[in-house]
Amino acid sequence: MLDRRRPAALVTGGAVLGLVGSLVGLSVLGAAGREQDSAPVGFAPELKPGRIPPEYVTWIKRAGELCAEISAPLVAAQIETESGWDPTAVSPADAQGLSQFIPATWATWGVDAAGKDGSSRPDGTADPFTPGDAIMTQARYDCWLADKVKRLHIGGDPTRLMLAAYNAGPGAVEDYNGVPPYPETQNYVTRIITAMSRYSGGEPGEADGSFGSRVVAGARKWLGTPYAWGGGGPEGPGRGFAQGADTVGFDCSSLVQYAVYHASGGEILPPRVSQAQVTSGKAVSRDDIRPGDVIGFQLGDSYDHIGIYIGQGQFVHAPKTGDVVKISRLDDPYYAGKPQKVRRFG
Repeated sequence: MLDRRRPAALVTGGAVLGLVGSLVGLSVLGAAGREQDSAPVGFAPELKPGRIPPEYVTWIKRAGELCAEISAPLVAAQIETESGWDPTAVSPADAQGLSQFIPATWATWGVDAAGKDGSSRPDGTADPFTPGDAIMTQARYDCWLADKVKRLHIGGDPTRLMLAAYNAGPGAVEDYNGVPPYPETQNYVTRIITAMSRYSGGEPGEADGSFGSRVVAGARKWLGTPYAWGGGGPEGPGRGFAQGADTVGFDCSSLVQYAVYHASGGEILPPRVSQAQVTSGKAVSRDDIRPGDVIGFQLGDSYDHIGIYIGQGQFVHAPKTGDVVKISRLDDPYYAGKPQKVRRFG
């Protein structure tokens, strides 16, 4: 990670990928029921153990329970990004172990949670190269950072801010009143958020079907899931904020984002909000719509609602606060009379 004049910052050991989606920049639209410019990550807390080296599964699960702001899939995605699961990794900046702590930070935060032999018995030494110690220290530091950035009252998603602070230092988050504009930090946050889905339980079905059928399957699997304003993302359903603060689920655009991302095998990540989704992908005429296409509706001043066409005049969507992911008809008078745009991904 970066060390932008912040001696307590960690240093990234893993290579940083290019930015694959607009997942930073945090402001909220004031109108109730509308979507936000950047939603919280939210969590699909169920871990998919098969993606993790088996000797680390117990530690990842334990770390994911340390505070509400982190989950086991997030801890796993962060380790993948930091070290690629190499417990002996050392970066050019001397960041060490699975979680890539620099020595100064480890001296303050290091936890003796495990033995060097892989046992769950502390051995009297906090060692960044001992996986159990590194994982639990990472979670401890994540939780502290999450609390610290919340106290800054910046607004927006504390998880993204926490990840930015882990990479660039909490001082940089405070200086920029949000995720710093450093390309490395922005890419770091995006890479972890998108990697979370690989470690979360529950993949869409119909993996051998067409792209459109996979998009439909990815959305239909969540029928009955609560609407959560600001909740969810490519990693699955998550806790919303504002009027969605006490609900775990999806809003309309996060459901689209999840379904398209998984249908593409992680290759396509649509923008987070409906207003941007209706300008992405390929424009399709209403007469040529087919299953898996995304259809946006202008309910107010902008295209503030979106769903996925499933065929026979029907679409699946997350409608509004108090409702659930469900199937509606395009000829429903409420939707039929509104301006519409159709986009095709994949």
